[in-house]
Amino acid sequence: MTTEEQLLEQAGLDGAASDAGTPGSNGGPGRRATAQRQLMRQELAAAAMELFASQGYEETTVDQIAAAAGVARRTFFRYFRSKEEAIFPDHDDTLVRVADLLASADPSEHPLDVVCRGIKEVLRMYAATPSVSVARYRLIRQVPTLREREIAVVARYERLFTRYLLGRFDTDQGDDAMLAEVSAAAVVAAHNHVLRRWLRAGGRGEVEAQLDHAFEAIRRTFWGDLSTRRGDRPALQLAPGASNGGDYVITVARTDAPLDEVMAGIRAALTGQNEA
Repeated sequence: MTTEEQLLEQAGLDGAASDAGTPGSNGGPGRRATAQRQLMRQELAAAAMELFASQGYEETTVDQIAAAAGVARRTFFRYFRSKEEAIFPDHDDTLVRVADLLASADPSEHPLDVVCRGIKEVLRMYAATPSVSVARYRLIRQVPTLREREIAVVARYERLFTRYLLGRFDTDQGDDAMLAEVSAAAVVAAHNHVLRRWLRAGGRGEVEAQLDHAFEAIRRTFWGDLSTRRGDRPALQLAPGASNGGDYVITVARTDAPLDEVMAGIRAALTGQNEA
C-alpha cells in the first residue's frame, strides 16, 4: 500500500470514492471517465442546490433531483449515497489530491508548511465557484443535518493531516501524537475561519492571501521557529509560553471575531499565565 493510500484509508475515504486518484485516471479512457464522472456529479449537485433553494431541503426528494438533472434515480445513486451528500460533491476528489500532495512532498520542506499547502487545495475548491459555495454555506446554516455532515467532512481532512504529521514530527518530549493533532486542528481551524469570513462576505476578496496571513499568525503564536532541523526529520519548536512544561490556557472568542483579535486574546492569556 502506498503512502497516499495509507493516508486516505486513515482519513476515512473508501476506495470507491477515490477513483479519481487511481493510476488509470492519468490518461486515455481512464482520464475521460474521470472527467465524465466529475461532470455528472457537478450537474447533479447543481440540480440539487437549485431545488433546495427553491422549495427547501426537506421537501426535495432524490427523484426530483434526478429528474431535474435528466437522469434516472438509479443513476443518482451511482454518484451519491444520499441527497445530503450531493451538497459536498467535490470533497472526495479533493481529499485524494491533498493526500497525493502530502505523499509527494519534498522531505526537506517543513511538514507544517506541507499541511498548509494541503489545506489550500480545499480553499481553492470553494473559491473555484464562489456563487455555489456561498449558496451551499447559507443552506448548511439552515439545515442541522447538513451541518453535521460538514463536520464529518472536515474531520476527514484533520485525520489526514494528523497521520501525515505523525510520520514527520521529531521531538524530544514524547508528545508527537498530541503535537500532530493540535497542529492539524490549528491549520484546519484557520482555514475554516477564513473560509467562513469569505463566504459571509459573498465570496469576495483575496481569500488565499487571507489564509496566508492566518497561517503566519498561527506560526508565530504556537510553532515558533520552523527552520530548526534535527537530522532528516524537522523538529517542532513550540513557541515560548506554549511548551509542554506549563499549564494549559483556554480562551473564548466569538465565531465571527477577526483572527487577529482571537490571536491577541490567546497571546494575552499565555502572557498572563507565564507571569502568574
